[in-house]
Amino acid sequence: MRTLVASFLLVLILTSCSTKKTWVAIGDSITYLNEHRSETGNRVKKGYLTRVSEQLPEITYVNKGYNGWTAVRIAEEIDSLQLTTADIYTVFLGTNDWWHGKALGTLDDYKNKTGNQTFYGAYRTIIDKLKSLNPEARIILITPMQRGDFVYIADMKNNAYGSYQVKNGRTLGHFARAVSSIGDQEKFDVVDLYFKSGIVPENIVKFKRLKTEDGEYADYPFPDYIGVPFNPETDQYPYPPEAIDMTYDGLHPSDKGYGVIAEMLVDVLEK
Repeated sequence: MRTLVASFLLVLILTSCSTKKTWVAIGDSITYLNEHRSETGNRVKKGYLTRVSEQLPEITYVNKGYNGWTAVRIAEEIDSLQLTTADIYTVFLGTNDWWHGKALGTLDDYKNKTGNQTFYGAYRTIIDKLKSLNPEARIILITPMQRGDFVYIADMKNNAYGSYQVKNGRTLGHFARAVSSIGDQEKFDVVDLYFKSGIVPENIVKFKRLKTEDGEYADYPFPDYIGVPFNPETDQYPYPPEAIDMTYDGLHPSDKGYGVIAEMLVDVLEK
């Protein structure tokens, strides 16, 4: 009897151990901030990695988010990033490639491994690296999300206009579609934040607080704030706590925004 009980317990332990999964999350500041919440001015309590791991405790994550990095830079430095073998990889990049005016390229750049001069080509370098680490790993792609006017909470001189405008002849939507097309090519699951998350300019923030022509402050919702001047040297921070909606600074998700990302990713991981 004792032998049977011991054998049963051993089977349970081995089964439990076999369901443990390691997840390496590659990304930019939206991923990075999960472990650096103080850099949000403590406006964020939990990033999407923490939220996913709480809902799926059998998954242990490794945060490979790099603040401000592009897919091109990730690709250029891929062999120095100390990426490890994992059961699951997610790649969440693109918003910085758009903002820094990186060339998008075409799907042929991905198919033909043309190098890291384009977003498509850099993405191929990243995917090839992940496949080399574990050919059996599950790879999930995450598109960039839409963004409003970004103003860095720690340095207002670091600011950028939203994805409602074109940069270097491209919209951020072009980069989101590129990620989806790579997913289609590889038969990878894609978490489409840009088109399917419900995160849109109208709810990225509730308003942007800016000076009127009279020098008084007023709260401008989207799209009314477009074109209203902002002086980072003299104006107050345009996103007080009451302006927070899907993001806390026009770009980086709030707890509400991270919750949306986590739920969409969990839905895919549970398939």
